[in-house]
Amino acid sequence: MELTHIRLLVDDYQKSFLFYRDVLGFEVEWGDGHSNYADFKGLGGAKLAIFERKQMEAALGNENYPRTEQDHSLVIFRVKSVDNFYNEWKNDIAFLSEPVSQPEWMIKVIHFRDPDGNLIELNEPL
Repeated sequence: MELTHIRLLVDDYQKSFLFYRDVLGFEVEWGDGHSNYADFKGLGGAKLAIFERKQMEAALGNENYPRTEQDHSLVIFRVKSVDNFYNEWKNDIAFLSEPVSQPEWMIKVIHFRDPDGNLIELNEPL
């Protein structure tokens, strides 16, 4: 498992984008002030990402995402096989959904919460 991103869920995407790009000086790897998602370079092997909170809600599906207001971030790990991880751990982890292919992001993903309620994403490239 490899840490790939720390994603901050933001309510004012454009203001946050400008803050991380212009104030803190992070170089934009992907996205712009209107894309509602951006990756920034410069954190060693992992990236800092910002994502509009309501877009994350839509990606998970509202029935699977009941604690919208509490989530400010999630940690993202890349795994070799999302399906294998899911099948190995589905009896021990309360996944928020089954593995889902996201062709627009070129990844397959699964989401769950750690014991303290923090949101975790596992993904693999498509």
